[in-house]
Amino acid sequence: MLIRNVSLLHGKKLEFLPRTSVRISGKRIVKVSKDLAPGPGERVLDCEGLLMMPGLVNSHTHIGDSIGKDVGIDLSVDSKIHPVGGFKQKILKNSEASHLVNFMRNSCLSMIRKGITTFIDFREGGLEGIGLLKDAVRGLPIRPVILGRPNYYQDLRLVRKNLALPGAQRQELLDVIRACDGLGISGPNEFSDSALKFFAGLKAFRAIHSAETSSSDAISQKATERTETRRAMLSRPNLLVHMTFASRSDLLLAARNKVGIVVCPRANGALAEGIPDVAAMTGMGCTVTIGTDNVMVNHPDMFREMDYLWKVSMGMSKARIPPRQVLQMATSNAGASLGGRIGMIQRDSLADCIFMEKHSIDLEPMHNPHAAIVHRASESTIRAVMFEGEVVHGKI
Repeated sequence: MLIRNVSLLHGKKLEFLPRTSVRISGKRIVKVSKDLAPGPGERVLDCEGLLMMPGLVNSHTHIGDSIGKDVGIDLSVDSKIHPVGGFKQKILKNSEASHLVNFMRNSCLSMIRKGITTFIDFREGGLEGIGLLKDAVRGLPIRPVILGRPNYYQDLRLVRKNLALPGAQRQELLDVIRACDGLGISGPNEFSDSALKFFAGLKAFRAIHSAETSSSDAISQKATERTETRRAMLSRPNLLVHMTFASRSDLLLAARNKVGIVVCPRANGALAEGIPDVAAMTGMGCTVTIGTDNVMVNHPDMFREMDYLWKVSMGMSKARIPPRQVLQMATSNAGASLGGRIGMIQRDSLADCIFMEKHSIDLEPMHNPHAAIVHRASESTIRAVMFEGEVVHGKI
């Protein structure tokens, strides 16, 4: 397939090319150049008036709670979503599996229409929970990165005693890892140092919640005399999720160890828990990505997430943040954390793309493409979504 006369956000840096051509073979992009002639029998799509950009990567979701949208919206974080005592767990436990699957599937359909081609999901419920998400996405043109977890947590008494994971839970965890794409750890306050170090030894992608609330960080310091983030690092994570109340030393620790940070600003705002300091994170050299978090408290819309993050961050720091930087958080930064084949349009990348209407009423005239996408684009400005080389939503 040859895409011609298209404007493009190219490569990891999302360089704007006003007019170029892109060749796709199978699931991958094989060449980007101004001067590409169609081969014999090659399908040609003229994309005059369209901007081609990478598919969005939603770097942190809990779509399992899609059945509980806006339930208990005024309650505290712990009473809503704590992995042990939160009423979210009661909702999930008491809901029929078919209902959970149906609403998770709806969330996936919503993400596809909004240009999200990959999402990283923290999947509660052990092997059964993983199976439900696999059922929900079956046949859908979206890429789930499923991070499972065992049905086991340690209380602070066990954390203080530094007790190891029991043998049965170790085996359950190994079974979970074999069934999905990695490990999604609820947080360091639910596990001892010994357990966190066991997680570090697993040959799997690892992500962990850290410093989401001031109270959770205070609990860690009181119980262990260390911040949540310092203890989270014992698990040798690929991603630290939230970091809303991370200290400067915590951020420097993440940067030095090249651990990515996923921020979820709208969810943090909806939970009345503050806003992550993205300017400080990037200023210290952290690689930052964006997630929409719990569907129960936040809609999985990355356009709204980017717009909110860009403006509220500048409002907090009173300093300009380049919109291109925010767009990279939702595309190429996230893709790099997952191996570098998604989140960008360049040779050998997977052909996950969004085709935006440059002449839509909300975007025209498009003087700054990166800014236009970050704070003006929406589902209504999308002409088509491509997943692995196939148009799966809309038409070109």
